[in-house]
Amino acid sequence: MPYAGAVDDFRAIRALKSPRRVPCVALSEEFDVRWHGRWCYEEVCQDGDKIFEVLKASAESFDYDWVWVQIDDCYEFEPIGVGVKGEGNILRATCGYLPMGREELEKLPQLDPRRDGRMPEKLKALRKLRDHFGETALVVGSCAAPFSAVGLMWGIENSMLLMKDDPRLLRDAMDYWDAFYRRYIEAQRDAGAHAIWFGDCNAFSGLVSAPQYEAHILEATRGLVRYAEETLGVMIWMHNSETRAPHVVSHLPLGVSFENIGPAGDMPKILEAVRGRQAITGNLDPLDVLYRGTPRLIEAEVERLMTIGKANGGWVFNTGEMNPREVPEENMRAMMKAAKGRAKY
Repeated sequence: MPYAGAVDDFRAIRALKSPRRVPCVALSEEFDVRWHGRWCYEEVCQDGDKIFEVLKASAESFDYDWVWVQIDDCYEFEPIGVGVKGEGNILRATCGYLPMGREELEKLPQLDPRRDGRMPEKLKALRKLRDHFGETALVVGSCAAPFSAVGLMWGIENSMLLMKDDPRLLRDAMDYWDAFYRRYIEAQRDAGAHAIWFGDCNAFSGLVSAPQYEAHILEATRGLVRYAEETLGVMIWMHNSETRAPHVVSHLPLGVSFENIGPAGDMPKILEAVRGRQAITGNLDPLDVLYRGTPRLIEAEVERLMTIGKANGGWVFNTGEMNPREVPEENMRAMMKAAKGRAKY
């Protein structure tokens, strides 16, 4: 069960102050649905009541300090006509992109997150989770960052080429998503979200260099982050699955509350690079450690990360990427038990 005052500890870490304990979370939704066992993922992702039931039960059973309503990447893309595919326990993903061009951009609808597609079901889940947990668990909604949204709309390759071929069109397309995400983040805040999981994996260092990020992506992203953080009072929790310290440093001007680090990231090096400037989260390996490992290996890795994170400060325990749905239950419980056992300062 999440602990009383968990949200205060997240806020203290965000402000680079000392919490009473390190909050412990996991990117666990696929696992949680399988563990819960009542419905498949495709059923859960369409129904706010089912999302609530699964995430409430898993947070209480596994002692997560958040409820992570990320679900899938398609909520805002389905209503504009992007093709998606998902079935059974396979998450929905974009698979049919829209034609790219200025004329096509100008035809896009002004989405209403309180009305269109599955977004109202997501808002329902957030509302019920906040009503249930109050301030004892961080309620986390989600959206893509503007650059990744362009890739999910027009295809990753096209979004990359636009940086060279038509940067003005790229910026205008990001502005379209910026305007929508201001409405979407506000709707999620009004439904009860304390924070937003802010996905920008298309801007990962394996795809985009730090100079490209600063030249083409930073400003559009910074405007949205500042609106969310300063105007709406929502914590932005960025995830690029980033692993390289220079790229994490290049994100500092955004002003996000947290950045989650990918599994291959050198956590001591990254924490040292951003010390006193931004909170970091992560980055237990969900494959080689959590899925394939033993409880003893998991406990050792948790101890290593806790020792590093607590010494440097400004850190939340998390996995580095989505946990596989087939993680053994004993491994998930071993991770959370070990983390919670070492969380107090």
